[in-house]
Amino acid sequence: MNYYNDNESLSFYLHHPEMEKVVAVKEKDFAEAGQHPEAPASAEEAVGQYDMVMKLVGEIAGEVIAPNAEEVDHVGPTLEGGRVQYAPGTRRNLDALIQAGLYGISLDRKYDGLNWPRAAVVMAAEIIARADVGFATIWGLTDCADTIQEFGDQALKDKYLPRICKGATCSMDLTEPDAGSDLQSVRLKATWDEAAGCWRLNGVKRFITNGDADLHLVLARSEEGSTDGRGLSYFVFDRADGGMTVRRIENKMGIKGSPTAELQFTNAPAQLVGERRLGLIKYVMSLMNGARLGVAAQSIGLCEAACREADAYAASREQFGHPINQFVAVQDLLARMRARTDGARSLMYETARYVDLSASSRAASRVADILTPLVKLSASEFANRNAYDCIQVHGGSGFMKEYACERLYRDARILSIYEGTSQLQVVAAMKGIANGAYLKQIESYETRVAEALAGAPDAERQHCLDVLRKATDGYKRFYEMAATEGTSRVRFEHATRALTEVLASIVMAYLLLLDSLRDARFLKSCQFFVRESIGQVSRQIAALENC
Repeated sequence: MNYYNDNESLSFYLHHPEMEKVVAVKEKDFAEAGQHPEAPASAEEAVGQYDMVMKLVGEIAGEVIAPNAEEVDHVGPTLEGGRVQYAPGTRRNLDALIQAGLYGISLDRKYDGLNWPRAAVVMAAEIIARADVGFATIWGLTDCADTIQEFGDQALKDKYLPRICKGATCSMDLTEPDAGSDLQSVRLKATWDEAAGCWRLNGVKRFITNGDADLHLVLARSEEGSTDGRGLSYFVFDRADGGMTVRRIENKMGIKGSPTAELQFTNAPAQLVGERRLGLIKYVMSLMNGARLGVAAQSIGLCEAACREADAYAASREQFGHPINQFVAVQDLLARMRARTDGARSLMYETARYVDLSASSRAASRVADILTPLVKLSASEFANRNAYDCIQVHGGSGFMKEYACERLYRDARILSIYEGTSQLQVVAAMKGIANGAYLKQIESYETRVAEALAGAPDAERQHCLDVLRKATDGYKRFYEMAATEGTSRVRFEHATRALTEVLASIVMAYLLLLDSLRDARFLKSCQFFVRESIGQVSRQIAALENC
């Protein structure tokens, strides 16, 4: 099995027309060409390199990680003498990726990275997550290196980034027993040790994914007497320096191969990343945006896995003398699962491309900021629905542990919780709703579709465009009703999440409509979201009128 080669959608997005701009920004208009033997001389050559390496990722995912997933879920990590021991299958997964040079793929080549743009990184993450979401969280945390590369001084970069490219594992240590989503309440202390020339960390961190990693990015209170986010700084802690003990591994519902730990720091030596007082305000916010895109990739990988499991079972399971995929009710479930996967994937790669382009464009950065909460919300919720529907397709068999869908169902549940709950993504989206940024983006999609159809008329796609225009008008009316001065708090709170979900459906419908202009495979999924968007708008307006 090769989880890249068997999925045509991945090649479709890797060869997206906008990738030329993405690669040019990442390679600084190919200024590195000739300065490094592996630097591409053109966008076409760069994408060819991504394609070649992606085949390797797909092979490892299909031939190593996926076959290990069941064992890893059953065995899980263990705690021995204050240290975490990975499950044997997890260790095999890590070794395979390290030997293939697939750590630190986003880092500069001078640190032995591959200098990949985010659009390529999240594709690798999606492939690995399809094989095992729990393991994807361990591998994905190497994104912590991006924070060091962007904000650390040269000494930190030279010390840690080559190690990460060679396979050093990472964690981001943010949450505490009394500071979950409310990171301003972090209490773990960082004090300067003049004699040793380093900072000392003291306190407890809880719910830390991959908690016994080699390298930790730790949010700590560096300013004595402070009580809010302005007193927090960011530090890198090297496990090899000692001073940290794993108190316990959490016994979780899902992603059981990924050790979630409670950590005790006792005079642990650490080094400051960037400037004091900017830990939460600047560095963690940057890291969290990347992490949310990473969770979207995990979610889409799980969506794809659920689709494949459901399709295979429905084709092989017979009832009443026919495979159950011949029954309309089952066909409807399978079609919905595929449409959700297609929609979330299109939105994720659109978001990732804007993240890449934001390095040279403030306008692109603003779009990336509004699309990130939308894709994290949509993809994670879709993963849960797809896992649910996958079990439904399996019927009673899906409730049994011998089928992979049971594990997918448990693994999916965390996706709409960690790195910012779905509720927090709605809060994050409200700024773009209130200032009209989403509507501006939708208008740009409408213009692109209309121009394409003017040059090549198509009745089906024109109908989709007409309905989407009506859905957008309905969304505007819905927002005006919700935001009317004097409206009750109950009415507005009801509308908040609904506004975000309607927006997501409209955006995904437009993106799939644009995709369908290049590949007709996406038209059915586009039509699904067209129906969803107009239906959601109508239902929500009626609900708000009666609220």
